[in-house]
Amino acid sequence: MQFGIFSVGDVTPDPTTGRTPTEHERIKAQVEIAKKAEDVGLDVVAVGQHHNPPFVASSPTTTMAWIAAQTERIVLSTATTLITTTDPVRIAEDYGTLQHLTDGRVDLMMGRGNTGPVYPWFGKDIREGINLAIENYALLHRLWREDVVDWQGRFRTPLQGFTATPRPLDGVPPFVWHGSIRSPEIAEQAAYYGDGFFHNHIFWPASHTKQMVDLYRRRFEHYGHGGYDQAIVGLGGQFFMRPSSQDAWNEFRPYFDNAPVYGHGPSLEEFTTQTPLTVGSPQQVLERTLGFRDYVGDYQRQLFLVDHAGLPLKTVLEQLDLLGEILPALRAGMAEGRPAHVPDAPTHGSLVAAAGGARDTTVHAEDDVTGRVADEAQDDAQEVSA
Repeated sequence: MQFGIFSVGDVTPDPTTGRTPTEHERIKAQVEIAKKAEDVGLDVVAVGQHHNPPFVASSPTTTMAWIAAQTERIVLSTATTLITTTDPVRIAEDYGTLQHLTDGRVDLMMGRGNTGPVYPWFGKDIREGINLAIENYALLHRLWREDVVDWQGRFRTPLQGFTATPRPLDGVPPFVWHGSIRSPEIAEQAAYYGDGFFHNHIFWPASHTKQMVDLYRRRFEHYGHGGYDQAIVGLGGQFFMRPSSQDAWNEFRPYFDNAPVYGHGPSLEEFTTQTPLTVGSPQQVLERTLGFRDYVGDYQRQLFLVDHAGLPLKTVLEQLDLLGEILPALRAGMAEGRPAHVPDAPTHGSLVAAAGGARDTTVHAEDDVTGRVADEAQDDAQEVSA
């Protein structure tokens, strides 16, 4: 099972000092946090995509490439890639390039985005969010699996004889998760393709998470990708730890009370009771996290949100140290009683092995696709000269 962290890249004032980090500081902090995550033994670091203030996560592939250049092992992912407002051709090319640069240490999580004003900035309508997610991903799925694509849809210009380059590393596209908090349509989409489903388990009670994961598992089985308990599931989570539980509550309370998402709403006590947010000792975080299996079954990826609500970088790095201390127990607890037929989280290596080995997918000059494009260009030139 994979453990990691995810970031939404918010730039939030520290309520205990009143100081707001600069965008430069926040971007650099994300890199330091990712390096620390690898140092403590985590498997995944995921960065978000937002195009509106107060976030600095507008270019996840740039950030991921910089992190990859300074790490050796950790998998780079997203939280999320906006499939609705990002052109699928752009996604195919950007993440395809990143896959090569990282030697396969990359996957991505597709999401709709729910910030209304962002959609028209990219010429889209939020009322078409579900339809955009369905159509754009259908195209992306083909771009990574077909050398030559002819395509026409509702939301972008048609493609004729198009080849997305570079082609996927070893002939295997990056693994895709579909992330959602409350959208059954996204769970259905993940199940249809046999992709992973990531439930961002940070705002909702366990009963809601159980329903969403159950829907995805049933539909995954319905589409013939494997058994109910073989579906690929990821969960989000939040914690704040200190060796003393009371110290954790006292230190985290002002950050929670003023957080831009849930601040000035339910009390910290209410929120920790009703959602997976765990504030307390490392042992309490360990026990609470291991309890997630009780309602979603055995799953493949657990990511935690740790750098939010204005928490200073020093504190975030301390949280990762504490997470590293309980990581062996988390791994052992999640492995206990896990059936042998439940798959691990897909990696580039496992996907290549499942495909029967690596393939060279380079499109060469003598290939039919290039020749066809050259022929069409010659025909056009002859028409102009005539």
